[in-house]
Amino acid sequence: MKLNSTVVAISLLVAAGAIVGAYQLGQQGGREAVSDEVQAEAPHAAQVPPVQSANPSNSTQVAAAHADMASGKPRFSHFRVGNRNVKSMYADGRYIWVGTSGGVVRYDSETDDYQLFNNKNSDLLSNGIFHVSRVDHRMAIGTYGGGLALYDPEANTWETMNIPEGLADQFVYDVLTLPNGDVWLATWSGANRVVGGDFSNPDAWETYTVENTQGGLPNPWVYNVAAGVNGEVWFATEGGLGRFLDGKWDSWQHEDGLGAPYEVVKESIQFKNDPAKSSMHHARQKDEQGLSDVNVAYNPNYVISMAVQADGTVWAGTWGAGLARFDGKHWRNYTTADGLPANHVFMLYIDKQNRLWIGTNSGLALFHEENETFEVKTVADGLYADNVFSMADGPDGSLWIGSFGGVAHIEQGW
Repeated sequence: MKLNSTVVAISLLVAAGAIVGAYQLGQQGGREAVSDEVQAEAPHAAQVPPVQSANPSNSTQVAAAHADMASGKPRFSHFRVGNRNVKSMYADGRYIWVGTSGGVVRYDSETDDYQLFNNKNSDLLSNGIFHVSRVDHRMAIGTYGGGLALYDPEANTWETMNIPEGLADQFVYDVLTLPNGDVWLATWSGANRVVGGDFSNPDAWETYTVENTQGGLPNPWVYNVAAGVNGEVWFATEGGLGRFLDGKWDSWQHEDGLGAPYEVVKESIQFKNDPAKSSMHHARQKDEQGLSDVNVAYNPNYVISMAVQADGTVWAGTWGAGLARFDGKHWRNYTTADGLPANHVFMLYIDKQNRLWIGTNSGLALFHEENETFEVKTVADGLYADNVFSMADGPDGSLWIGSFGGVAHIEQGW
């Protein structure tokens, strides 16, 4: 299908609610059935419909931002994906891959063509997409309950890796390919290493758990995996940060400095719906930290997002305890008191210029290292919505930013 407008609306038709993701905000229960067709609208730029926002009061500001495109500010366009989160984005040359809770979309930025892959028109076993990246000649697609899908765009062939093949769990949140060819997978039952990326070889699959790492992997629910600069591999989990280096495991929790104390953030936590009230899993975590009397969405050990910069600095985004910075010895925590737009950090992204972007429930922030300040972007600046879950650099230097309901494409100079 081809689209011929700067402002595009892609509607993925849904028969059921959105897939529940790692983030407990804006959640909607139930699995989805997505129609085989993707409907597209291409309204004239002067007739841009109101943009859905995490904060309805921002709708006037969004309209103003669209109208301001002629002022010399960076232009932006919006892509709608319906009532679902955009959990992952990946720029692969001219193609932008968009992982949603209704399937994965491949968009051709040169021709405006796009294709939706879901569990009706492909070999995907689940429409909930947590991760998209490239592993050699194939796209690695981590799913919610459907394992790891490997798609070869040239041959148009699919291969699914699941528990029988060696996968620790059918929920796959992140994929990391190392220079030596090893592939690491973050799942809800620990981490896998596929030695040499040889997925077809059962002997190449290794599984690491809390038990066989003696707590070096601090929790079985692993959300991110990232490469360090000295051969180490970092893991973001619901129980803290883990590190694997030269066969040895280490971990860090709130008691070591990860995440801001509750007293620092309690007045700025926006979410009163505590997951521990409805989940024994989350309730047990809070009990273990002595936080059973904290009845809001706060868990400093719950690392939702993670990124590692070129100098080896590790950044960890927490569930209500702000943004943590770790240089290997010392911790520094940033909260709304330091200019962070919110203390729930859904996404951390290092762009091609080695700049850190922070996606929160109240906007996107660019960290300025020279003075430790945050430049905050919201729907008024072109975001589709203020909750930001994913991001990618386009080959032309533009930015692609995923939120609940859609994607914003921002030209250079933002």
